[in-house]
Amino acid sequence: MSTETGTGDAYLLYHSIGQYPGKHADMLAGLTDFTDAWAAPNGDQWADVLPKRQQFIDLWAELIGAPKGTVTTTESVTTGLMAVIGALPEGTLRGKKVLVAEDGFPSLHFLLTGLSKRFGFTLNTVPIRQGGHWVEAEDIIADWDEDVALALLTWVSSTTSHRLDIPQLVAHGRKMGSLIGVDMTQAVGLLPYDVTAPKVDFALSTSLKWMCGTPGAGIVYMDADLIPQCAPEMRGWFSQGNPFSWDLDAFEFAPDIRRLDSGTPSTVPAVASLPAMKWRMGQNTETLSAHNRKLTGQLQKGLEEMGLNLASPTDPDQRGGSLMVVLPDHIDAPDVVAQLAALDIYVDNRSQILRMSPGVLTTAAGIERTLQALRAFMA
Repeated sequence: MSTETGTGDAYLLYHSIGQYPGKHADMLAGLTDFTDAWAAPNGDQWADVLPKRQQFIDLWAELIGAPKGTVTTTESVTTGLMAVIGALPEGTLRGKKVLVAEDGFPSLHFLLTGLSKRFGFTLNTVPIRQGGHWVEAEDIIADWDEDVALALLTWVSSTTSHRLDIPQLVAHGRKMGSLIGVDMTQAVGLLPYDVTAPKVDFALSTSLKWMCGTPGAGIVYMDADLIPQCAPEMRGWFSQGNPFSWDLDAFEFAPDIRRLDSGTPSTVPAVASLPAMKWRMGQNTETLSAHNRKLTGQLQKGLEEMGLNLASPTDPDQRGGSLMVVLPDHIDAPDVVAQLAALDIYVDNRSQILRMSPGVLTTAAGIERTLQALRAFMA
């Protein structure tokens, strides 16, 4: 854990872009290796790069308990969701409902809204209760009937850090006969998550946030029982078991998750994120989580002493690794963010809500500096 002011001691943006000790040197070395291989006029480029992409995939699979052949890369959670929906058997969603919660990531809602007419489903968005900040699990269950063909669950909300009880919701969904997907982006890498316990049909994430990787390095997991039923719309030479089979009349999907691949895979994001993946897999999840819990507890106590209202659950067992707090209306939230940044304190805002997420570089001294600065704004 870093203990030096100026090296991330008050970096509280792990809900956005994660950092870890030595990240700059690791990324520089990894991308330098890529450049050396890719720029060498020797014909060995793919032999160097594709195994690194596969190593990235394998480390992700290890992290989330995914069996071999069930994880592949995607640009983002949004493109991953599009790949899944475009691969489902014809008519799976037609005449049915797709269930999401209002506090899910907006990009996914935008996508589903646009796809609803084309795939013939009704998008059912479970609302936040009046005066609330997040969607309650019981409200999701109340709207989740046998007409729901697909439910997309957001494990941890990016706007409140509220954490859903995934086992409870999956158990209900199985009774309804629904396909179940999970957006695990906002807490994976900090809190343990296993795609097989309980078993879900697909899961999505990026390598940002607690994973400390780069943009463009998304992943999609699909359950091995669902994969053979899927015939992706988006397909190409890498959708085959042998990408180098170029017989135009002999196309055949790969037997595993590779069928969700399409054209030449984007490898640079995976290569750039591989050092972070290696670092993360060398860490103890309980240690990372305990460090975060200690600092969010310190932060929560100070915020509550200031009389500020949390937009996150007060119980740490009901949230991810972030704390969101509501600033009074007379305070300009963007100005607070800018002034804190001038003090080497890094947070962000969504309207009047400040988002703060301490991670591996953050220290107790950094949290105290943050609280002292916020007290000055509240005075």
